[in-house]
Amino acid sequence: MPHEFSQPLPSLVLHDSQRRATVPFAPLDPAHVKVYYCGPTVYDLAHIGNLRAMLTADVLVRLLRHLYPRVTFVRNITDVDDKITARARANGEDIAALTARTTDDFHKDLAALGVLPPDIEPRATHNIAQMQDMIARLIANGHAYEAQGHVLFSVGSFASYGALSGRNPDELEAGARVEVAPYKKAPGDFVLWKPSDADQPGWDSPWGRGRPGWHIECSAMSHRYLGDSFDIHGGGSDLLFPHHENERAQSLCCYPGGRFANYWVHNAMLLVDGEKMSKSLGNFLTIRDVLTQAPAEALRLLLLGAHYRSTLNYTQAGLLEARRTVDRFYRALETCGLTGDTAETSGSNDGGPASPALLAALADDLNTPLAIAELHALAGQALAGDRAAAHALKAGAGLMGLLQATPQDWFRGGGAGDDDIRIESLIAERLAARKARDFARADAVRDQLQAMGIVLEDTRDGTSWRRA
Repeated sequence: MPHEFSQPLPSLVLHDSQRRATVPFAPLDPAHVKVYYCGPTVYDLAHIGNLRAMLTADVLVRLLRHLYPRVTFVRNITDVDDKITARARANGEDIAALTARTTDDFHKDLAALGVLPPDIEPRATHNIAQMQDMIARLIANGHAYEAQGHVLFSVGSFASYGALSGRNPDELEAGARVEVAPYKKAPGDFVLWKPSDADQPGWDSPWGRGRPGWHIECSAMSHRYLGDSFDIHGGGSDLLFPHHENERAQSLCCYPGGRFANYWVHNAMLLVDGEKMSKSLGNFLTIRDVLTQAPAEALRLLLLGAHYRSTLNYTQAGLLEARRTVDRFYRALETCGLTGDTAETSGSNDGGPASPALLAALADDLNTPLAIAELHALAGQALAGDRAAAHALKAGAGLMGLLQATPQDWFRGGGAGDDDIRIESLIAERLAARKARDFARADAVRDQLQAMGIVLEDTRDGTSWRRA
């Protein structure tokens, strides 16, 4: 039965952390959806836990761009932080060199995973004036105070503090993710500005030479590029408190006429072999560590195989199974002759015909497991020769950032390189040996290729190859 996908686009629902419920998404301006995600603190390679938040954002933004005419996606770079200063000192490296190098590494790693870049990627060090302006406003309206060279936000001045995370400020224990310091009026008050010594990065300010606290950075950058009110703020669940709670408090107090973020989207954490990822446990995996074991799309599929609000358990067996699944999807495209990049790959409105079932799954709070189940069903139909299903498979996978290569490149393990040239040379040598009826040499070349992990397929049209 041919696939005709002319149904109207589905309505999006999202789980909003502040409402603690899955609710219909109603953009402030349907003609322009605005999204902000917290980006990396750039002092080391990104790990697969960082990647989960970036993938959640990527799928969300791809879907929004399919559903709405315009989306502005902002994701920041934190390039001033005490962790950065400590790492630069330990490396004997200039801070600017460290942050430039690790930012470039971050970009390369996300590009390898098919994560689309944000529309705007502000850096904290380029927005110091905006942070200072916010801090001055908070002092002026009674929500912040100076103490011993610091400026602190007064949590008690904001009646709805804790509404996002569900925490009661009166029940917070001193020392529980709250820095205790003698200059604070209350234990939960948090730093907006802090003094810098000669060895630390710093900027002149009305409160002396210093540097911003972490929380004020995202508030200033989101306001500069998205305004007082925007649609979605996202990140990992570890940011819910205190980072996002503090962002919300200082932003609403600074700009009381705005809403700040109208929806909050948080992804759950990631385990490795059932345990929390930790360098001390020896299970700490960077993106690059995993990409030495499997292609990027296999890792991407593995991470999308669990709902973003469910804890994901990363295992080597799961990665291998994900690779086999991607193999099956590419084989389905190949079966129906979809050997080029002919369908939607970026989630734009003018792409190919993604199936209604897949769109409905993604619109249901980014239900990627259900969407992958639909990809499996479409692959099965494509493997049986249904070309329309193959197109729908390609289009639907594109909305999830999958099937971005050609089947030939996938099965060969990437683009042309020295290995490919060597393989093609051996195949030509084998062909010449067969024509010369030197079958012993031809078999020896086949065995050599097999030892290299290369599978040959001889047909009437010639010999093709793929990596096992």
